[in-house]
Amino acid sequence: MSVLTHPSNRVATGVLLFSASLWGLSWMPLKWFIAQGLTGPMVSLLSYGLVGLASGIFIWRQRAAWRPQWGLLLALAVVGGWANTAFVNALMLGDVVRVMFLFYLSPVWSVLGGWLFLKERIPPLRWAAVVVALVGLWLFLGGPGGIDLAFTFVDFLALSAGFCFTANNVIARAAQQVPMVSKTFAVFAGCGVISLMATSALGHSAPTNMGLGVWLAVLAYGFVWLLLATATWQFGVTHIESSKAGVILLAELVVAVMSALWFGNESMTGLEWAGGALIALAALAEATDTSPVPKTQPQGT
Repeated sequence: MSVLTHPSNRVATGVLLFSASLWGLSWMPLKWFIAQGLTGPMVSLLSYGLVGLASGIFIWRQRAAWRPQWGLLLALAVVGGWANTAFVNALMLGDVVRVMFLFYLSPVWSVLGGWLFLKERIPPLRWAAVVVALVGLWLFLGGPGGIDLAFTFVDFLALSAGFCFTANNVIARAAQQVPMVSKTFAVFAGCGVISLMATSALGHSAPTNMGLGVWLAVLAYGFVWLLLATATWQFGVTHIESSKAGVILLAELVVAVMSALWFGNESMTGLEWAGGALIALAALAEATDTSPVPKTQPQGT
């Protein structure tokens, strides 16, 4: 019997697909919020930030468990907070398709990070995924016709969000003594603090004429959409093999790109399709890699 026919795995697969779809469609409410006059930092402050504030009591109650690794919990708040803040702002300000493909350059970050900082011996398949992802990026940005090197601030947000998301996953795995609830809500709290700093520095505020419906929509996005997407993601990746979870989570990229093309009036050239396909292929190769855990290189060699 296939592992995915087991009832618990079928449930976990369905839950993970649901979570990936929620994340992939999250650009829709975000674009609507910006049409109502809300800025990216303000949206992330009112959604992630308020959830983080409300969940502070749960983090505090678990302090005995996470105290030995409080530094990793703080790192999760900073790195995960930036990943979510940057991702929200990139989706609100930029092309959904471009943002998603730049965000999904995770094979590059995970391989280079492991090689440079953890001194890992990287299997050939993972190096090949890096090359494929970079070729895909080159095609996506213009290819033989001339690469567009004029990276915008939105491009930086998308790239840094993907980088920090990868780093967040590494830190989360290292923080074995930190309860899952604290890990999850620390990211919300970090996003809130970063968003508060951004809104203060930029002088952003909620529109004075913002109606009750918009306020309720922002709160629902934070306390329903984001919490549901996060909780279902945590459930899915906990109850299914990591390789299969990685493949299923690619549904986020597919849902985001296809919905943006169908409903967001966005378009892609032939080169962008080719580049995007290579980036997705690299992410798939990274997700399905079953090589043994890389050994670290001896120091001084």
